[in-house]
Amino acid sequence: MTITCTAARVVPPTAGRRLRATLTEGVVGLLGLLAALPVAAAPERPLWELGVGLAGLRLPHYRGAERSRNWLLPIPYAVYRGEILKADRDGLRLLLIDREKLHFDLSANATPPSDSEDEPIRQGMRKLDGTVEFGPNLNWRLDQGPGWRLEARLPLRAAFTISSHPRHIGWTAMPNLNLDRMIGPWQFGAQLGWMWGSRDFNGYYYDVGDADATAWRPDFRAGAGAAGWQGTLSASRRDGSRWIGAFLRADSLAGSRLRESPLTRRTSSVSFGVGISWVLWQSSRLVPDRDELR
Repeated sequence: MTITCTAARVVPPTAGRRLRATLTEGVVGLLGLLAALPVAAAPERPLWELGVGLAGLRLPHYRGAERSRNWLLPIPYAVYRGEILKADRDGLRLLLIDREKLHFDLSANATPPSDSEDEPIRQGMRKLDGTVEFGPNLNWRLDQGPGWRLEARLPLRAAFTISSHPRHIGWTAMPNLNLDRMIGPWQFGAQLGWMWGSRDFNGYYYDVGDADATAWRPDFRAGAGAAGWQGTLSASRRDGSRWIGAFLRADSLAGSRLRESPLTRRTSSVSFGVGISWVLWQSSRLVPDRDELR
Protein backbone atom coordinates (compact mmCIF):
# COMPACT_ATOMS: atom_id res chain seq x y z
CA MET A 1 0.00 0.00 0.00
CA THR A 2 1.32 3.38 -0.92
CA ILE A 3 0.59 6.50 1.15
CA THR A 4 1.10 9.85 -0.54
CA CYS A 5 1.53 13.01 1.53
CA THR A 6 0.88 16.38 -0.05
CA ALA A 7 2.05 19.59 1.55
CA ALA A 8 -0.66 22.12 2.40
CA ARG A 9 -0.73 25.10 0.10
CA VAL A 10 -0.20 28.42 1.83
CA VAL A 11 -2.26 31.28 0.35
CA PRO A 12 -0.42 34.62 0.43
CA PRO A 13 -2.25 37.51 2.16
CA THR A 14 -2.79 39.38 -1.10
CA ALA A 15 -4.31 36.30 -2.71
CA GLY A 16 -6.64 35.85 0.30
CA ARG A 17 -7.88 39.38 -0.07
CA ARG A 18 -8.50 38.81 -3.75
CA LEU A 19 -10.40 35.62 -2.96
CA ARG A 20 -12.61 37.38 -0.36
CA ALA A 21 -13.29 40.20 -2.80
CA THR A 22 -14.24 37.73 -5.50
CA LEU A 23 -16.60 35.87 -3.14
CA THR A 24 -18.14 39.14 -1.97
CA GLU A 25 -18.73 40.26 -5.54
CA GLY A 26 -20.26 36.87 -6.32
CA VAL A 27 -22.66 37.03 -3.36
CA VAL A 28 -23.69 40.60 -4.19
CA GLY A 29 -24.25 39.63 -7.79
CA LEU A 30 -26.34 36.62 -6.77
CA LEU A 31 -28.50 38.74 -4.44
CA GLY A 32 -28.96 41.28 -7.22
CA LEU A 33 -30.00 38.50 -9.59
CA LEU A 34 -32.51 37.14 -7.06
CA ALA A 35 -33.92 40.62 -6.47
CA ALA A 36 -34.37 41.04 -10.19
CA LEU A 37 -36.27 37.80 -10.63
CA PRO A 38 -39.97 38.40 -11.44
CA VAL A 39 -42.46 38.04 -8.56
CA ALA A 40 -46.11 37.06 -8.80
CA ALA A 41 -47.72 40.23 -10.12
CA ALA A 42 -51.25 41.26 -9.27
CA PRO A 43 -53.64 40.17 -12.06
CA GLU A 44 -54.93 42.94 -14.30
CA ARG A 45 -58.67 43.59 -14.43
CA PRO A 46 -60.88 46.33 -15.94
CA LEU A 47 -60.82 49.60 -13.99
CA TRP A 48 -64.62 49.44 -13.69
CA GLU A 49 -67.44 47.02 -14.42
CA LEU A 50 -71.21 47.60 -14.42
CA GLY A 51 -74.13 45.21 -14.63
CA VAL A 52 -77.51 44.23 -13.24
CA GLY A 53 -78.92 41.23 -11.43
CA LEU A 54 -81.51 39.81 -9.09
CA ALA A 55 -81.30 38.78 -5.43
CA GLY A 56 -83.58 36.76 -3.17
CA LEU A 57 -83.23 37.47 0.56
CA ARG A 58 -84.82 36.41 3.82
CA LEU A 59 -84.16 38.94 6.57
CA PRO A 60 -85.66 39.56 10.03
CA HIS A 61 -87.59 42.83 10.39
CA TYR A 62 -84.82 43.87 12.80
CA ARG A 63 -82.35 42.07 15.03
CA GLY A 64 -84.44 40.30 17.69
CA ALA A 65 -87.70 40.50 15.72
CA GLU A 66 -90.23 37.67 15.86
CA ARG A 67 -90.81 37.57 12.12
CA SER A 68 -88.79 37.76 8.91
CA ARG A 69 -89.57 38.97 5.42
CA ASN A 70 -88.74 37.63 1.98
CA TRP A 71 -87.28 40.11 -0.50
CA LEU A 72 -86.88 39.79 -4.28
CA LEU A 73 -84.86 42.77 -5.41
CA PRO A 74 -83.05 43.99 -8.52
CA ILE A 75 -79.41 44.56 -7.63
CA PRO A 76 -76.74 46.60 -9.38
CA TYR A 77 -73.36 45.06 -10.06
CA ALA A 78 -70.65 47.69 -9.70
CA VAL A 79 -66.90 47.19 -9.33
CA TYR A 80 -64.35 49.99 -9.30
CA ARG A 81 -60.64 49.27 -8.82
CA GLY A 82 -59.24 52.75 -8.32
CA GLU A 83 -56.20 53.59 -6.22
CA ILE A 84 -58.37 55.42 -3.67
CA LEU A 85 -62.02 54.68 -4.47
CA LYS A 86 -62.95 51.01 -4.51
CA ALA A 87 -66.26 49.18 -4.92
CA ASP A 88 -66.39 45.40 -4.66
CA ARG A 89 -67.88 42.51 -2.64
CA ASP A 90 -66.82 44.34 0.56
CA GLY A 91 -68.90 47.39 -0.37
CA LEU A 92 -68.00 50.96 -1.28
CA ARG A 93 -64.66 52.06 0.21
CA LEU A 94 -62.52 55.19 0.12
CA LEU A 95 -58.93 54.11 0.77
CA LEU A 96 -57.05 56.63 2.93
CA ILE A 97 -54.02 54.64 4.12
CA ASP A 98 -52.62 51.65 2.22
CA ARG A 99 -49.71 49.76 3.76
CA GLU A 100 -48.63 46.15 3.34
CA LYS A 101 -50.61 44.95 6.36
CA LEU A 102 -52.63 48.00 7.38
CA HIS A 103 -55.47 49.63 5.45
CA PHE A 104 -57.63 52.53 6.56
CA ASP A 105 -60.69 53.39 4.51
CA LEU A 106 -64.23 54.73 4.61
CA SER A 107 -66.98 52.13 4.23
CA ALA A 108 -70.75 52.00 3.95
CA ASN A 109 -73.65 49.69 4.84
CA ALA A 110 -77.44 49.72 4.52
CA THR A 111 -80.51 48.03 6.06
CA PRO A 112 -84.05 47.68 4.64
CA PRO A 113 -87.17 49.31 6.13
CA SER A 114 -89.74 47.48 8.25
CA ASP A 115 -93.45 48.17 8.61
CA SER A 116 -94.47 47.93 12.27
CA GLU A 117 -97.82 46.44 11.27
CA ASP A 118 -95.97 43.32 10.14
CA GLU A 119 -94.44 42.74 13.58
CA PRO A 120 -97.06 41.94 16.30
CA ILE A 121 -95.10 43.44 19.21
CA ARG A 122 -94.71 46.74 17.32
CA GLN A 123 -98.41 47.18 16.49
CA GLY A 124 -99.27 50.89 16.72
CA MET A 125 -95.63 52.06 16.84
CA ARG A 126 -93.85 54.05 14.16
CA LYS A 127 -92.37 52.10 11.25
CA LEU A 128 -88.65 51.51 11.04
CA ASP A 129 -87.12 53.38 8.10
CA GLY A 130 -84.32 51.84 6.13
CA THR A 131 -80.90 53.08 7.14
CA VAL A 132 -77.59 53.88 5.51
CA GLU A 133 -74.30 53.89 7.43
CA PHE A 134 -70.98 55.60 6.67
CA GLY A 135 -67.74 55.68 8.60
CA PRO A 136 -64.05 54.80 8.96
CA ASN A 137 -62.84 51.22 8.80
CA LEU A 138 -59.45 49.92 9.96
CA ASN A 139 -58.19 46.67 8.37
CA TRP A 140 -55.20 44.81 9.78
CA ARG A 141 -53.93 41.83 7.76
CA LEU A 142 -53.00 39.23 10.37
CA ASP A 143 -51.71 36.56 7.99
CA GLN A 144 -52.01 35.33 4.44
CA GLY A 145 -50.88 32.59 2.13
CA PRO A 146 -51.56 31.23 -1.35
CA GLY A 147 -55.30 31.66 -1.88
CA TRP A 148 -56.25 32.83 1.62
CA ARG A 149 -56.22 35.94 3.79
CA LEU A 150 -57.06 36.62 7.47
CA GLU A 151 -57.88 40.16 8.59
CA ALA A 152 -59.03 41.97 11.72
CA ARG A 153 -61.45 44.78 10.90
CA LEU A 154 -62.80 47.66 12.97
CA PRO A 155 -65.62 49.59 11.26
CA LEU A 156 -67.25 52.53 13.04
CA ARG A 157 -70.21 54.06 11.21
CA ALA A 158 -72.71 56.87 11.63
CA ALA A 159 -76.27 55.74 10.82
CA PHE A 160 -78.94 57.81 9.05
CA THR A 161 -82.54 57.02 8.15
CA ILE A 162 -83.58 56.80 4.50
CA SER A 163 -86.73 58.92 4.41
CA SER A 164 -88.11 62.22 3.18
CA HIS A 165 -86.51 63.80 6.27
CA PRO A 166 -83.31 61.85 6.96
CA ARG A 167 -81.96 62.03 10.49
CA HIS A 168 -78.90 60.83 12.33
CA ILE A 169 -79.76 57.94 14.67
CA GLY A 170 -76.39 57.27 16.28
CA TRP A 171 -73.26 55.19 15.82
CA THR A 172 -72.60 51.49 15.40
CA ALA A 173 -69.42 49.39 15.41
CA MET A 174 -68.62 45.76 14.70
CA PRO A 175 -65.00 44.70 15.31
CA ASN A 176 -64.59 41.40 13.49
CA LEU A 177 -62.30 38.71 12.14
CA ASN A 178 -62.63 38.00 8.42
CA LEU A 179 -61.21 34.99 6.55
CA ASP A 180 -61.27 34.73 2.73
CA ARG A 181 -60.30 31.53 0.91
CA MET A 182 -60.14 30.60 -2.77
CA ILE A 183 -61.00 27.00 -3.66
CA GLY A 184 -60.99 26.51 -7.40
CA PRO A 185 -63.19 29.21 -8.98
CA TRP A 186 -65.05 29.83 -5.70
CA GLN A 187 -64.22 32.48 -3.14
CA PHE A 188 -65.44 31.60 0.35
CA GLY A 189 -65.66 33.99 3.26
CA ALA A 190 -66.21 33.62 7.01
CA GLN A 191 -66.71 36.55 9.37
CA LEU A 192 -67.34 36.72 13.11
CA GLY A 193 -68.01 40.08 14.75
CA TRP A 194 -69.09 41.61 18.03
CA MET A 195 -71.60 44.44 17.78
CA TRP A 196 -71.87 47.72 19.66
CA GLY A 197 -74.37 50.56 19.40
CA SER A 198 -74.63 54.07 20.80
CA ARG A 199 -77.58 55.03 23.01
CA ASP A 200 -79.49 56.60 20.11
CA PHE A 201 -78.75 53.73 17.71
CA ASN A 202 -79.90 51.02 20.13
CA GLY A 203 -82.87 53.15 21.13
CA TYR A 204 -84.04 53.49 17.53
CA TYR A 205 -84.80 49.77 17.44
CA TYR A 206 -85.52 48.82 21.07
CA ASP A 207 -86.93 51.86 22.93
CA VAL A 208 -90.55 51.84 24.10
CA GLY A 209 -91.65 55.35 25.08
CA ASP A 210 -94.50 56.32 27.39
CA ALA A 211 -96.81 56.91 24.41
CA ASP A 212 -96.21 53.37 23.11
CA ALA A 213 -96.23 51.55 26.46
CA THR A 214 -99.06 49.09 27.15
CA ALA A 215 -99.76 46.38 29.68
CA TRP A 216 -98.10 43.83 27.37
CA ARG A 217 -95.41 46.21 26.08
CA PRO A 218 -93.86 48.08 29.07
CA ASP A 219 -91.68 51.14 28.59
CA PHE A 220 -87.98 50.51 28.00
CA ARG A 221 -84.96 52.71 27.40
CA ALA A 222 -81.96 51.11 25.72
CA GLY A 223 -78.48 52.19 26.70
CA ALA A 224 -75.21 52.32 24.81
CA GLY A 225 -73.13 49.17 24.78
CA ALA A 226 -72.82 45.61 23.54
CA ALA A 227 -75.39 44.45 21.01
CA GLY A 228 -74.52 40.76 20.65
CA TRP A 229 -72.60 39.08 17.87
CA GLN A 230 -72.97 38.21 14.20
CA GLY A 231 -71.43 35.45 12.09
CA THR A 232 -71.56 35.23 8.29
CA LEU A 233 -70.56 32.58 5.73
CA SER A 234 -70.45 33.53 2.05
CA ALA A 235 -69.53 32.06 -1.32
CA SER A 236 -69.21 33.62 -4.76
CA ARG A 237 -67.71 32.98 -8.17
CA ARG A 238 -67.30 34.72 -11.50
CA ASP A 239 -67.90 32.88 -14.79
CA GLY A 240 -67.11 35.20 -17.64
CA SER A 241 -69.71 37.98 -17.50
CA ARG A 242 -71.84 36.19 -14.87
CA TRP A 243 -71.45 36.53 -11.12
CA ILE A 244 -73.26 34.38 -8.54
CA GLY A 245 -73.11 34.58 -4.77
CA ALA A 246 -74.85 33.49 -1.57
CA PHE A 247 -74.61 34.10 2.18
CA LEU A 248 -75.83 32.60 5.45
CA ARG A 249 -75.85 34.75 8.61
CA ALA A 250 -76.45 33.95 12.28
CA ASP A 251 -77.38 36.83 14.59
CA SER A 252 -77.53 36.84 18.38
CA LEU A 253 -78.24 39.37 21.13
CA ALA A 254 -76.49 37.16 23.69
CA GLY A 255 -74.62 39.13 26.33
CA SER A 256 -76.58 42.28 25.57
CA ARG A 257 -79.06 44.19 27.75
CA LEU A 258 -81.12 44.64 24.57
CA ARG A 259 -82.56 41.19 25.30
CA GLU A 260 -84.57 42.84 28.08
CA SER A 261 -86.48 45.07 25.66
CA PRO A 262 -90.11 43.96 25.14
CA LEU A 263 -89.45 44.44 21.41
CA THR A 264 -86.89 41.60 21.49
CA ARG A 265 -88.87 38.46 20.69
CA ARG A 266 -85.99 36.21 19.64
CA THR A 267 -82.47 36.20 21.04
CA SER A 268 -81.09 34.67 17.84
CA SER A 269 -82.07 34.58 14.19
CA VAL A 270 -80.85 33.34 10.82
CA SER A 271 -80.90 35.18 7.49
CA PHE A 272 -79.74 34.15 4.04
CA GLY A 273 -79.72 35.21 0.44
CA VAL A 274 -78.63 34.32 -3.08
CA GLY A 275 -77.99 36.55 -6.07
CA ILE A 276 -76.95 36.48 -9.70
CA SER A 277 -75.66 39.34 -11.84
CA TRP A 278 -74.46 39.89 -15.38
CA VAL A 279 -71.69 42.31 -16.31
CA LEU A 280 -72.89 44.43 -19.24
CA TRP A 281 -70.23 47.13 -19.51
CA GLN A 282 -66.59 47.35 -18.56
CA SER A 283 -63.62 49.67 -18.95
CA SER A 284 -61.07 49.03 -21.65
CA ARG A 285 -58.36 50.20 -19.25
CA LEU A 286 -56.74 47.41 -17.21
CA VAL A 287 -55.32 47.97 -13.71
CA PRO A 288 -53.66 45.64 -11.15
CA ASP A 289 -56.19 44.08 -8.77
CA ARG A 290 -54.16 43.91 -5.56
CA ASP A 291 -57.16 42.76 -3.51
CA GLU A 292 -57.72 39.58 -5.54
CA LEU A 293 -56.69 36.36 -3.83
CA ARG A 294 -54.05 34.39 -5.72
